Amino acid sequence: MSTESLKNNHLKRVRIIADYQFGRGAGESLFPDNCDFKLSTTKRVRYVMLDKERIATMRAHDGRLTLSQTGAKRLFDCLKAPDYRVCIKDEVKDFIMQGKNAMAKHVVSADLQIRAGDEVLVCDESGSLIATGSALLSAEEMIAFNYGVAVQIRKGS
Repeated sequence: MSTESLKNNHLKRVRIIADYQFGRGAGESLFPDNCDFKLSTTKRVRYVMLDKERIATMRAHDGRLTLSQTGAKRLFDCLKAPDYRVCIKDEVKDFIMQGKNAMAKHVVSADLQIRAGDEVLVCDESGSLIATGSALLSAEEMIAFNYGVAVQIRKGS
């Protein structure tokens, strides 16, 4: 297989995973045609790069994507609110931006399709993107609970 053919196969694969994970159309918006790929020692896609900057990482244990801040911004721009968004109180915004976890008692709203383990976009009350991370609770639990971590923050802005 040629290098170009392999690149096209990798691009098709990560786009399909993004469409599954975030909804139809997310793959093309998140990963443009000029993406590059860094492979693991087993020759599987590990990192998706754009202009030498990491957009996403493919998790080895389940094949799902985690987003860098750049990837989160690209996804934020292509998804319409409230898709995969968790809004938190403005009073804790600075802590979240520093990479601290988002607690359930600070969640104002969350997209009801969010399940534990999903990659989510964390926003302030005005809807601006402030971080990305992994949901530890479902959306219903985030809203109902007054204790515990709702989102494990990977990267704040």
